[in-house]
Amino acid sequence: MITALDHRPAHVRGREMAEALFAHPVAVAARDPHGQAPPLFAEEAASMRRAVPRRFREFAAGRAAAREAAGRLGIAAGAIPMAADRAPLWPEGLVGSISHCDRCCLAAVAPSWAAASIGLDVEEDTPLDADLIAVICTPAERDWLAAQPRAEVNHLAKLIFSAKECAYKCQYPLTGRIFGFDGLEITLVPDRGEFTARFLMEIGTFAPGCRLFGRFQRRQGLIVTAMKLAPDGKDTQ
Repeated sequence: MITALDHRPAHVRGREMAEALFAHPVAVAARDPHGQAPPLFAEEAASMRRAVPRRFREFAAGRAAAREAAGRLGIAAGAIPMAADRAPLWPEGLVGSISHCDRCCLAAVAPSWAAASIGLDVEEDTPLDADLIAVICTPAERDWLAAQPRAEVNHLAKLIFSAKECAYKCQYPLTGRIFGFDGLEITLVPDRGEFTARFLMEIGTFAPGCRLFGRFQRRQGLIVTAMKLAPDGKDTQ
């Protein structure tokens, strides 16, 4: 089977991938992080005074994407400044997540009545450096990788990395806890585009063994992982 190449900009493809992973009322928008930086609110710009140009463009693209996504829900989002821990400070009534890779900046937002938290991550679908696999992957994850086709191992390791980033972003607004890659263990179901993130230690209200469920897409050089926690704490898509 021959698949036609998609020559559209990466952020356009990334948005479509993320939209396929979330259901209403989660809204998604995207920006090109290499484009001209959109204008920022004063309180947003204040946190970027010392940023290098690339970081400034990524930050501005993420905030613009988040405001566009909120607008798709009929919500006029104002400033989304950066907290002391560098996490976005979402306007009251909104939850969300922002992610970027070299070619794509994505944002997903939802009303707080519909979601307790959102996790979103986008990565270039390039092979993870071999020396990072032992840092990022647990022994069980490495055993699973060892059973996969050799040509796919490092790409799947990158997918595990993205799934951990997604789950981390989803839990952080609820727990405020920072932890390493050894705090979560990922189980991938590649043929269904699904994954499970299992807590290996107590993280806030998440006990060891607690599982979060997410979805992913790998297409045309991008990886997008996504999850949503319902207001009752249950993970839904």
